[in-house]
Amino acid sequence: MNKIKICLIIPPSPFLLDERVFVQLGILKIASVLEQEDYSVDMIDLSGVENYTDVLTDYVKKKDRADVFGITATTPQVPYAVKISQHLKNLLPGKQSRVILGGPHVTLMHTAAKREEKKNFVGSNRATKDIDALKGFFDVLVCGDGELAIFDAIHESDKIIDADIAKSKYFLSHQQFTDLPPPARHLVDMSSYKYFIEGEPALSLIAQLGCPFHCTFCSGRNSPFLRKIRLRDIDAVVDEVEMLYLTYGVKGFMFYDDELNVNKNMVPMMNKLCDLQEKHGVDFKLRGFIKAELFKDEQAEAMYRAGFRWLLTGFESGDPRILANIKKIAKREDNTRCVEIAKKHNLKVKALMSIGHAGESFESVENTKQWLLETEPEDFDCTIITTYPGSPYFDDAIRENDYYVYTDKKNNDKLYQASLNYLVDQDYYKGDPDGGYTSYVWTQHMSAEDLVQAREDLEREVRDKLNIPFNPARPGITYEHSMGMGMGPNSKIEIPDFILKMTKDRNDSL
Repeated sequence: MNKIKICLIIPPSPFLLDERVFVQLGILKIASVLEQEDYSVDMIDLSGVENYTDVLTDYVKKKDRADVFGITATTPQVPYAVKISQHLKNLLPGKQSRVILGGPHVTLMHTAAKREEKKNFVGSNRATKDIDALKGFFDVLVCGDGELAIFDAIHESDKIIDADIAKSKYFLSHQQFTDLPPPARHLVDMSSYKYFIEGEPALSLIAQLGCPFHCTFCSGRNSPFLRKIRLRDIDAVVDEVEMLYLTYGVKGFMFYDDELNVNKNMVPMMNKLCDLQEKHGVDFKLRGFIKAELFKDEQAEAMYRAGFRWLLTGFESGDPRILANIKKIAKREDNTRCVEIAKKHNLKVKALMSIGHAGESFESVENTKQWLLETEPEDFDCTIITTYPGSPYFDDAIRENDYYVYTDKKNNDKLYQASLNYLVDQDYYKGDPDGGYTSYVWTQHMSAEDLVQAREDLEREVRDKLNIPFNPARPGITYEHSMGMGMGPNSKIEIPDFILKMTKDRNDSL
């Protein structure tokens, strides 16, 4: 076993209604490659834990703790990642600890910072300021694929390891993506995650990386890490499904690929999933994302045979002008046809909608509402747009006074954005679907308050008329902190295994 122990940390996600639906697979992939190279890994899962700093306090008291920490963070998780790092640095000052940050936020913000530098900071330097601030909180920042970069992050002195370059030695090829071991799910308490597809407990997996499309709100627009398609071999995907079925006894699977039907091998993969079910005499229940304009009867038929019962699609808007502004290839009629194909093949649709785009108006929101009522999806979400780093909304915005403005080049429609500190601000994302929203964007036609009210009115009316209930929230978890107990020379700090698991626990969990 490698002498270096590393502790990987999943931060809380209080902006979610339920933090223990699907585990974050990216950090579990990091864990699996570390274990493959004989590193000992501790995994601290703080999802849903309200007093998460108490967990860290007790962990640091453990005799066999790590002194190298790796944290993943989406943009809404960053404030919590910063607090975790600060807390660890207070408990282990100086060179007693090494804290690494990876994940989507630092990748996308670094992408935006590189664009700012390339443009000679015309318009904005806010991404550069964010990255500079992150350097002060973390010892190393890993941008892009972390599976190969993690080893240099543990040992080297570079402040930034940029794996978000297609020609980088860290950037995963198709073959590397296939050959890597599956996520180290044994390092989290999978039983504490609850998700069901048609009544069947479900786990998540990923068959491919990347989305090649150009939506203006998408944070992956300018990042090779999130743009470049990388496919796993079909057999590797099917083998992982079989492993999950045999290990955990689940028959539900959520494919977390950006767009399943971008993969030209999707129908053959569906056929092999059919063969797998026949082999074991089981019926799977599957769910995943598709691209509306690419959806065909052949795909729908194959997906249903393979066990798919739900499709999720980012239709975003029912208004033609908004669809054009956000650079959607799909037209309103393409989206309608997608729902019709799904219904024809007994597939249920969850429509993912958003408002607050450049040019948004009361009329465009009404068009979105009417499209939902006409097409009658089985479920939907409607969010107010967030201007994430790495998206044109963020990267191409120009500072004006104390806010930023993105301008659509074709129609000259504008999207105004409040100045946010992504390292601190926590309430800009989305709240309870029945209230609790705060909007930090507005348009020429609608104020931030107008957008909040319009979203709530749309949600209430559509859900009422289509008989779609609001999604329930799940209460947080309170960790029973030692409160200074257990400090003697023979003491043993007990952190429950739904929060802390270690490499040595692997055999017990399988």
